[in-house]
Amino acid sequence: MNDMSARPVSPPEMSSAEALHPKERRSRRFAWIGMAASILLFGASLVVLWHMVSEIDVNELKSAFTAASPRQIGLAVLFTAISYGLLTCYDAIALRQLKLQIPYRTTALASFTSYAVSFTLGFPLLTAGTVRYWIYSPKGVKPGRVASLTVIAGVTFWLGMALVLAWSLISQADELASLVYTHIWMNQLVGLGAAVFVVTYMVWVSLKRRSVKIQGWKLELPGFRLSMAQILIGAGDVCAGAGVLFVLLPGGHGINFETFVAVYIFAVMLGVASHAPGGLGVFEATILLALSSYPREPVLGALLLYRLCYYLVPFVIALALLGGYEIRNRIRAARLAFKPEDDEVVAEAELGGR
Repeated sequence: MNDMSARPVSPPEMSSAEALHPKERRSRRFAWIGMAASILLFGASLVVLWHMVSEIDVNELKSAFTAASPRQIGLAVLFTAISYGLLTCYDAIALRQLKLQIPYRTTALASFTSYAVSFTLGFPLLTAGTVRYWIYSPKGVKPGRVASLTVIAGVTFWLGMALVLAWSLISQADELASLVYTHIWMNQLVGLGAAVFVVTYMVWVSLKRRSVKIQGWKLELPGFRLSMAQILIGAGDVCAGAGVLFVLLPGGHGINFETFVAVYIFAVMLGVASHAPGGLGVFEATILLALSSYPREPVLGALLLYRLCYYLVPFVIALALLGGYEIRNRIRAARLAFKPEDDEVVAEAELGGR
């Protein structure tokens, strides 16, 4: 008998791609598709923005940038403060849902700095999660809890945005149709879909305790009362953020706030989908396209001031707060490190004096 027939035949080695579970292959495929779509959206927005900006007179842009009145700047700062103040409630709701007792001053610091950093740098799950863990971990909050907190805060944002979008699209369908060249029934249909989503979610979480699984870990969603608070706080935050840009727009545009907030939400959503830091380029291109019937220089000047008020200034303040927070922690750690030695010196001095 041939010796080869007696030898056990080892199974053929599988490549790493073949070894993946079908669900993992599908998830990877969808991740690549999502990344490609984000890059395509970002690139197309940059092209549109470049064509628009190339036709702008630089001198007129400078005058438009400096034409904002003290009243406009003051209102923009006020709405920015209201928006970031409501953002601290995102974390407060999430901490209550997770049954974590954290002082509000710590919650406010973690929330403000995480959002200010993530709004500017992008990749919110990574940047905001890192800042939150930096601040919450000394309070005993574990990484899994920080991740759950970040997800619940994100749910608050999207619920509030959906409510405001539904209200704007349904109540201002005709004005939006003339502004962005869509049909009234299309605006109402999208608004109705957003309203149905919010109502369905509220009914869903009201019937019993709901939980979702994300990357293998289980997250329990807030019930009716906390979800209602999420919607109202998220809606207030979205309206305040839209108010920052609205008050900076030049006078005479003739757009009411209810109509403008829908344009603002679509610009924010496209910016989030592009994964560009702060939606940079995509947000501006969407606003300029929607307001294409108005002079571009004043609108772009308002957009630059909006970036300054809502992104750059809070980002600088957040960095200063994080720096001060780290310096304070270092000083406290140094005091604790030297305290036992100081006690020993005092004890030896007392013994020597006897």
